[in-house]
Amino acid sequence: MPSPSSSAQQALEALGVRLREIRTDAGLTGRDLGRLAGWHSSKVSRIEHAKQTPSPDDIDAWCRHCRAVDQAADLTASLRIAEGMFVEWRRMERTGLRLAQQAVVPLWERTRGFRIYSPRLIPGPVQTREYITALLSGLIVRRRIPDDLEAAVQVRVDKQHVVYEGDHRFAIVLEESVLRYPIGGDDTMAGQLGHLLTVGALPSVSLGVIPLGADRSTLWPVEGFWMFDDEQVSVELVSGHLTITQPREIAMYADVFTQLADLAVYGSAARHLITAAINALDT
Repeated sequence: MPSPSSSAQQALEALGVRLREIRTDAGLTGRDLGRLAGWHSSKVSRIEHAKQTPSPDDIDAWCRHCRAVDQAADLTASLRIAEGMFVEWRRMERTGLRLAQQAVVPLWERTRGFRIYSPRLIPGPVQTREYITALLSGLIVRRRIPDDLEAAVQVRVDKQHVVYEGDHRFAIVLEESVLRYPIGGDDTMAGQLGHLLTVGALPSVSLGVIPLGADRSTLWPVEGFWMFDDEQVSVELVSGHLTITQPREIAMYADVFTQLADLAVYGSAARHLITAAINALDT
């Protein structure tokens, strides 16, 4: 499975290959194209090898000088897809967390089947208000985001209506270690884990926990990801948010989710692990 951070880069590399083919089909060297477009010749090489992202104007000039104007619109569309795959957190959160939380509400509401794998945190749809507050307050400090904590927490709580209303279904797989990561202190964690026991019994939720002792010989823990039907996959990275819409990559994540789900325990076995984590808070 490719690294999630590679998806946007791979899209730019594919665009560079297409541009190089257009140039060579036109019988131009990189130096020739640079001279015609008024660029340094190294710019052509950097674009073709995905070391520099072309602008729409660069693509227009490239196609014009290579007598391939009819391909400019399609190539520009490919550029937009590559650029839209990865969004830095500072761009998403420059005005605070509330708008970033609200931005995904339409996606949540139209999705019928959620598949969520989390190796680090309890995922948003089944978080308590106290757990959300602890997480978001930490983000505000760490990323130096404008403080709109109360409004952002309320938006995240309001989004959870999809767990209880309509025909939405949630397949959630957690690593057991998630149950042991102290977020917000013992009281917050005890409340959160107790809430997991409650929501895990809902008909709309399938909650699986991969035990610490599970044999990981064939599948190691991977990056956390969310699948929204078969429409897209969202991955949260240290530096930003990655959106995957290519059917081939979505299918890869679906296959990995199935394998992770097969490693998990459910029902009474999952409740036993959650209860053990609650009891450990008292020791």
